[in-house]
Amino acid sequence: MSTAAATPATAVTDSALAFSSLRPRLFAIAYRMLGVRADAEDVVQDAWLRWDGSEQDGLQSPEAWLVTIVTRLSIDRLRAAKAERESYAGWWLPEPLVEVDERTPETQAEMAGELGVAFMWVLERLSPDERAAFLLRQVFDYDYSEVAELLGKSEAACRQMVHRAQERVQQDRKRFGVDQEAHRSLLGKFLDAARTGQAAAIQALLAANVELVSDGGGKVPSFPRIIHGIGAVTRLFCRTLDKFPGQVAYRNALLNGEPGLLRYMGGRLESALAFHIVDSSIAGIYVVRNPDKLAGVPQQL
Repeated sequence: MSTAAATPATAVTDSALAFSSLRPRLFAIAYRMLGVRADAEDVVQDAWLRWDGSEQDGLQSPEAWLVTIVTRLSIDRLRAAKAERESYAGWWLPEPLVEVDERTPETQAEMAGELGVAFMWVLERLSPDERAAFLLRQVFDYDYSEVAELLGKSEAACRQMVHRAQERVQQDRKRFGVDQEAHRSLLGKFLDAARTGQAAAIQALLAANVELVSDGGGKVPSFPRIIHGIGAVTRLFCRTLDKFPGQVAYRNALLNGEPGLLRYMGGRLESALAFHIVDSSIAGIYVVRNPDKLAGVPQQL
């Protein structure tokens, strides 16, 4: 008995299923490139439109085809965004992916690999091509030959870009990735100290070269410079309690897959705080206050 040829409806279904299975990886690449959820979703949607309208017969690797499209679209969009970010009011931090509950299986693929706000902050130093090559090789584990094909460059050029990017990333940060429970435990101690304004307790948790970066986007007040040092960062948290007595509250959340905090003033969301941990100390605090980047976060405590 002969096997019937696939009907158009079956082909459409198979095409949609193939794209759906790859969507988490495509979003993960686009978000790490762009740092804005809506932009990443736009890139993935554009990729879907191109995929849906393409000739797929004989295509050997849907993943290679789609990753190529998403990567190149992300590079183009990031080049345009770089110019916009140069005129951004204050410091630009990525829009955090916030979960107030534990991550679901559907989000685990998005969170795979380096994703922390501190890591994304460092990636801003890279050119769009360097960022793409570095992410594809170091985070998503593509071979150099695959990276070269995806970016349309020589393998030697890709190796050079990844090496250059790796040097810049390591120069800015000793290492990324810390045990989740260790991160959560340290953050719990910081939360207790910050809630009560215990200066000595806060200081004991901070690294000597701790930095605090605040992003208000020109929509709300933020610091025009990066705050450095144990004393300055400690005074900032203590003064916030003094200035708003009885109004400051914190809520635990996952920010880009890592334990972080949501801060509320008078019961309303004021900021999302991400933390970078190095050698059991807090080396970086990244405060996202721009309301446009917090639209999907619970606005009331």
